[in-house]
Order: sequence, then structure tokens, then C-alpha cells
Amino acid sequence: MAKINKVCIGESLVGEGNEIAHIDLMVGPRGSAAESAFANALTNNKDGFSTLLAVVAPNLMVKPATILFNKVTIKGSKQAVQMFGPAQRAVAMAVADCVE
Repeated sequence: MAKINKVCIGESLVGEGNEIAHIDLMVGPRGSAAESAFANALTNNKDGFSTLLAVVAPNLMVKPATILFNKVTIKGSKQAVQMFGPAQRAVAMAVADCVE
């Protein structure tokens, strides 16, 4: 695996309307601003906005450690069920595929 020795930031936006996918990406080594942002995101959840670890399966976190969070308020159980499970696994599998 390539060694990351600086903080890198990127963004991508794909799709239209309700089918849009938007990602903001921050990658960096331990001890950097990226690690601080990672820890802050996990510990500072707000109502309707949840930060989750990307997991391949229950209790199996993807490497490199990855978080995801919603950019729109989760307003009901249907949206929560989509985020907690399918979205977590999809992001984890995408990360795993990229570093394989």
C-alpha cells in the first residue's frame, strides 16, 4: 500500500436530483489534521446527522479507517435503515476495492 505523508483533500459529485452521490474526501497520516478531523467527526454527532464507521460486515471495519456521514437530515426510519447498513457496507466495499 502506498504511504501517505501529507494531507490530501478531494471532492466528487455524480448523478442528478434524488439520485445524486456527493463525496468529500480527506486522506492523511496519523498525527495529522486528518486524524483530528476523523476523531472530531466521530465524537461530535448532532441531531439528524450521524457519523458512522464504514464496515464490511458487523464489527469488521474497512482499512484504511473510513467514516461516512449524511449531508441531509435523516428524517425517518426509512432513511436511517438505508444509512445504517447498506450505505456503510457500500462505502466500505468501495474503499476496499480501491486499495486492493
